[in-house]
Parts: sequence; structure tokens; C-alpha cells
Amino acid sequence: MRYDLIDLKLFLDILDAGSITHGAERSHLALASASARLKGLEESLGTPLFERQRHGVLPTPAGRALAHHARAVTHQLELMADELGDFATGLRARVRLLGNTAALAEHLPGVLGDFLLMHPQIDLDIEEKPSHAIVEALTRGQADLGVLADSTDMTGLEARPFRVDRLLLVTRLDDGSLDGDGRLHFEQLLGRAFVGLGRDNPLQQHIAGKALNAGRHLELRLRVSDFDTVCSLVARGVGIALVPEAALQRARDRHALRALPLADAWTTRHLHLCAMRFDALTPPAARLAQALLAG
Repeated sequence: MRYDLIDLKLFLDILDAGSITHGAERSHLALASASARLKGLEESLGTPLFERQRHGVLPTPAGRALAHHARAVTHQLELMADELGDFATGLRARVRLLGNTAALAEHLPGVLGDFLLMHPQIDLDIEEKPSHAIVEALTRGQADLGVLADSTDMTGLEARPFRVDRLLLVTRLDDGSLDGDGRLHFEQLLGRAFVGLGRDNPLQQHIAGKALNAGRHLELRLRVSDFDTVCSLVARGVGIALVPEAALQRARDRHALRALPLADAWTTRHLHLCAMRFDALTPPAARLAQALLAG
């Protein structure tokens, strides 16, 4: 039986995207062409590779088995391209990196920009996900690397320390309502109005989950798209917020803010760079991992 590398790449793109339409876009194929190729691949194997659902597709047991071998094939091709060096002109590599909100917003942009400038033949596919979803994607082979908080169960992954990420309570500069002798706990804030990020933002979901664990709902006056806007609104007195320390350091140059630490252990998170196995990374992914850990 002969396998077409384009079909294998399409299959992996559909698997990673969770959708035939989006997988076709990643493979730069028209939807009709992608559907025909997938149908031909399934017919040649004599078994369906995906379960079609209302909002996407999920791999069948045969699909999961093919994914393991297809990734091994693409891994070997990338090894070949790397070893050929100058003879491999025109061959490009793509590395898929997942990160939680703090990692992508505060800790990764600078080092990723430097990496791309130094490695013009390597492209990056970056996506923001909650830490638990990053673990799941790495375990399923849907990403090469992930940056996530150590509060997540990382069993089965290799993890290396990346950054310390501390969430601070931010208020307007003249807000003295939280002054006191004792250390502040998150539960003490749950009667106050908050400014937060979008409903689908992983960090905002994490904070809202902590409120629910305390038996309360987070009172959000409004949601915005980035930390700088959050800090701007807090400085105007719209509400309070929990903001990563790195974001606050930048915002203080433009906004009059007061920052207070919380006593809750979960507000200090150690970020880790994770992979299934660092010694099994493709050469481009290994270069990226080295750059991230050095940066």
C-alpha cells in the first residue's frame, strides 16, 4: 500500500484542527479537494479515520494509530531536512507551540521574535490554551512544546522550569479600602467589582473557577482584550483586577496603579516548558526549546 505525503499532512492538519474545513485551510487545499483526499485515504485503509460530529471531527481508534505513524514519518522527514543542511534549500519546518495566557502575553513574545529572526526557515504555529488542555494536546501528539503552570498535573510529560509568574491584585493608586494588618486572600475580594479578560480567556476562566470554588461568582463589570486595557480601566477606578506581574511592570509606566500580593498559593505559579520527550523533538523544535530555556 502506498501513502501520499500530502494526504498524511492533511490528515494531521485535520486532527490538530479538529475540523476538516480548518485542516484543509492549514494544508492550503480547497475543502472539496481535502474531503476527496481524506475519503480516498480512508477507502485505501478500509476504515474511517474520523468520527464526524456536529462541531468537528474526532479520531477513531484507527485514526489515532495512523496519527502515531504519520507523526513519526514527518519527524523523520524533518530530521532528513536538517541533516541535509545546505542541500535542503527550500524545505521549511513548522513547530507547534502552546502556551497559557501569561506565557503568550508576557513571557514569550520577545524570545519568539528573536528566534524567528535567527531561523528564517522555521515557522511557528502558536495557540493559547488553558494549562490542562496543553497537557492533553501534548499527550495526544497535537503539539511539540507547551508552556504551562505547575498547578496542572504534568504526569507523562517532561518538564523544565521556564519562568515564575505571579498574579497581583491591582487597584487605582489612591484606593485605600484594602489596607489592613493582615494579608489579603482572594475570597476577601469577591464582593468587589472586577475588570477582566474575555470569557474564553484561559486565565480569566482560571480566576473565575477559583471564585466558584469559594462558593461565589466573580463580579465582572466588563471584559476587555488585553492587560494594558485592564490596567487603564483599573486606574480610572472602574474596578480591581488580577494581573501578571510582568504585565503590571509595563503598565505602571502609563497608569497610576497600586499592586498588592495575595496570600493564596495559587497566585504564584511556576511556568514550565513541557514536551513528551525532549530528546525525541524534531531538530527545529529542539532549537526552539533551547532558545526558550536560554531566554
